[in-house]
Amino acid sequence: MNLRPHLRAVWLLSLVLVFPTLSRTEEAKEPVLRAGAATSVITPPLGKPIVGGFTPYPAEHIHDELHARCLVLDDGNTRIALVVCDLLGLHRSVALEAKHHIESELSIPVSHVMVSGTHTHSATTALGRGFQSDAELSDYESFVARRIADGVRRAVNLLRPAEVAFGSIEVPEHVFNRRWYLKEGTMPANPFGDTSEKVKMNPGAGGDNLIEPAGPTDPRVSILALREAGGGPVISLLSAYSLHYVGGVGRAHVSADYFGYYCKAVERELNTAEQDPPVVAIMANGTSGDINNINFRKKRERKAPYEQMRYVANDLAGKVVTAFESLEWETKAPLEARYRELDVKWREMDEKLLAWARETKAAAPRIGDKAVLPLSYAGRVQRLAEASPETKLPVQLFRIGEVCIGTSPCETFAEIGLEFRERSPFAKSFMIELANGYFGYLPTPRHFALGGYETWPGTNYLEPQASVKIMDALLEMAAEVKPAAAE
Repeated sequence: MNLRPHLRAVWLLSLVLVFPTLSRTEEAKEPVLRAGAATSVITPPLGKPIVGGFTPYPAEHIHDELHARCLVLDDGNTRIALVVCDLLGLHRSVALEAKHHIESELSIPVSHVMVSGTHTHSATTALGRGFQSDAELSDYESFVARRIADGVRRAVNLLRPAEVAFGSIEVPEHVFNRRWYLKEGTMPANPFGDTSEKVKMNPGAGGDNLIEPAGPTDPRVSILALREAGGGPVISLLSAYSLHYVGGVGRAHVSADYFGYYCKAVERELNTAEQDPPVVAIMANGTSGDINNINFRKKRERKAPYEQMRYVANDLAGKVVTAFESLEWETKAPLEARYRELDVKWREMDEKLLAWARETKAAAPRIGDKAVLPLSYAGRVQRLAEASPETKLPVQLFRIGEVCIGTSPCETFAEIGLEFRERSPFAKSFMIELANGYFGYLPTPRHFALGGYETWPGTNYLEPQASVKIMDALLEMAAEVKPAAAE
C-alpha cells in the first residue's frame, strides 16, 4: 500500500478504533429474549349448547366474553406459543387446526405451540363427537381454531425485548379433593348398578357418612411473568392452579368462570397508567381432575350467581400480585419444546358391559327420566367400543430457562402434577392439563381399584396405565432439554 507516512498513521489508527466498534456491534447482535401477548374473543353465538353437565342446554345470555389468551416467547433461536382458551376442553383436531394455521402463517412449528382449555363449565363444546383421534370440525370449532391463530399472530406482532421471572405461592384454602371414602354400607350404586366402589365423587358437603378424601390436593399457584426489558411494563403473567372450576353462574349463561375474573383482576393491578399494549393475564388449569372448590367437611352456604367465583378469583389475584413484587428477573431464558403422540390404548369395553348398554338403551321408554345417568353411560360405552384404532395422545413439554412445563390432554389427577414436580430434573416445574386435546379423566392406577365417577368407562377414556405412560414420556422429554451441568 503506497500511502504517505502521516496518512498511513491515520489509517492504522482508524483500524484500531473500528475493530472495538465491530466487537461491540457483534455483542449487540447476541440473541435476546422477546415476548408478546394478546387475546382473541372466542365467544359462541347464543343458542349453542352449554356443556359441562349431562344434559346440555342452549345458551341464552353472554355474561362475559370467552377468550383465547396467547403468549409468544422468542430467544433468538427458538419461538414458542402458549395458548389458554376459555373452553371445557378442545378436541385434538381443533388444536391441530389452530397449530397448522400458526405454522403455515407464522413459521412456529406445531411441536412448539400449546393450546389448552381452562375447563369452564359455562361454554359451548369444542370437544368433537365420539372417541376419535381425528374429527371433522364444526363451524364453531373452525372459528375457535382461526381465532387462536389470530391471537398468536397478534402476540407475534407485539414481540419486544423482555425479562422473565418465575415464582410460586401456596393457596390451599380454595382446593379440596372431591373423591371421598364413605362409611360401610352407604355407597350408592353407580350407573352400572355396582355398589362395591370404595370412593364417591362429590358425596355431599357436611354429610354424616364421610370418612376422608381419597387423595391429596395441589395448593400451589405457579407464576411465569414477562416484562419489558430494563424493568419496563408487564407484558404477561401466566399462572397455573389446580382447581377444576368454581361454577355458580346465572341460568343458561356463557361465562369464563373464575379463570376470566382472575385474569381481569390481575390485569387491573398490573396495568400501568395508559399502558399500550396492555398486560395479558393467563390462568391455566394445573392438575385438577379430582379437585374442586367445595369443602365437604361442612355444609355449603348458598351464594348468589358469580359471588363465589369472584371471591376465589380476587383472593388468588391479590396473593399472586403481592408475590409478583418480589420476583427475581432474568434477561435470558433459552427455549426448547418437545412433542410426542403416544400409543396409549383406549379403555376396553368387555361384552358384559356392552350387553348392559344395549339393555339399558332398550329399556329407555320404560324407565324415563330416572335413567339420565345410565342412559348417558350406555351411549358412551357403545361409542367408546367404536373408538378410532389409535389414540394419538399428545404430550408436550417446554423449557423456558430454568422452568419446565409439562402437559397432559386429560382431566389429570392432582397427585400426577405433584409427582411430576417431584421427579422433574428442573427445580421449577409444573403441569398444565387439557392441552392439545381432550381424552377424558386421567386417574392413577391406584384409583381404578377405588372406582368412582372419574374411573367409569365413558368418563375415563384410556387404559389404566395411561398416567404411567404419560409421566414416563414427560420425564424423558424433560431429561432431553435439561442443560448439562457445568464442568
